Amino acid sequence: MSSAKTGGRLDLTGLVKRYGTSEPPAVDDIDLTIEPGEFITLLGPSGSGKTTTLNMIVGFTEPTAGRIELNGADITRMPPHRRNFGMVFQNYALFPHLTVAQNIAFPLRERKVPAADSAKLVGDALELVDLGGMGNRRPHELSGGQQQRVALARAVVFSPSVLLLDEPLSALDRKLRQSLQREIKRLHQELGLTFVFVTHDQDEAMTLSDRVAIFNRGKIVAIDTPTALYHRPTTEFVARFLGESNVFAGRRLGPDVYAWHDRKWTVGDGDGETLIVRPEKIAVALDERDVPSGSNTAPAEVTDVSFYGTYHRVELAFEGASDGGGVGGCAVLPVGAPAALAPGARVIAHWRPEDQVLVAE
Repeated sequence: MSSAKTGGRLDLTGLVKRYGTSEPPAVDDIDLTIEPGEFITLLGPSGSGKTTTLNMIVGFTEPTAGRIELNGADITRMPPHRRNFGMVFQNYALFPHLTVAQNIAFPLRERKVPAADSAKLVGDALELVDLGGMGNRRPHELSGGQQQRVALARAVVFSPSVLLLDEPLSALDRKLRQSLQREIKRLHQELGLTFVFVTHDQDEAMTLSDRVAIFNRGKIVAIDTPTALYHRPTTEFVARFLGESNVFAGRRLGPDVYAWHDRKWTVGDGDGETLIVRPEKIAVALDERDVPSGSNTAPAEVTDVSFYGTYHRVELAFEGASDGGGVGGCAVLPVGAPAALAPGARVIAHWRPEDQVLVAE
């Protein structure tokens, strides 16, 4: 099959969707540019507006206000079939009475592609998703992962400029999801299409995306590369949603001092009032003499230790509160470091100041 060398550019401007005048908008004044060939993920909790935004892009839902452009042309009111976008759904949406090849050929038939050309494109699409030789099977004869591959092949067989994927892997088990994630990433690299992917799964978003747009209450609250969002979140919501965090709600005492209960820590840049440290950035020591110079420290009690093959997850109760109460947190440690950890152990948690971030609430 012939692949698109570059995908389409999408511009969303002032996009709003309301379902009732008394309800807050499902999508609230979104501005978003998706570059040609980019893989962008719309990530957020249930009801955050990500799927509604996708449905407006594809044309299933009409915006209340705003504008959608494809390569500079206004498509806001254009019917879905004229947008020529590929679409992959959560439930595969395959025709059970058609063969795999007939399912993949369906969008070509709708576009009146000649039979000889269609057969060639279908064969190429089957090879692209590693289903060569399965064209005569029916959907019920395939596994869930194979059915999703058919859905992917059908969505790209006509070389759309944009491929929209609505939680396509959520019905699969963990192993299959990981396998299909690799396939989707490979397809994106090979085809050069613009991918718009919707999920509530943070790991999926981190694994697949060039950029992630995090939704909450109808708005995009953060957008950046997965690395930047994870290591330098701008708000506590983003930090908590995109992975685990140790959260210390204290206050700045000056340009380079942060106070949390009776602890004083070195801080650098950042305008927020809440200090965040990711679990893998925290180490623990049984003796203060083992803490590297310049580290920020907090005494803690180990409350649980879990083994995950390549690392230990250590649950901690930080003891910095002046009233004696503990604040829960955790550290992710390589196996064997240190070996003496057990519930009830008193430790010193420590981390480098450059491995923390100050965020807004």
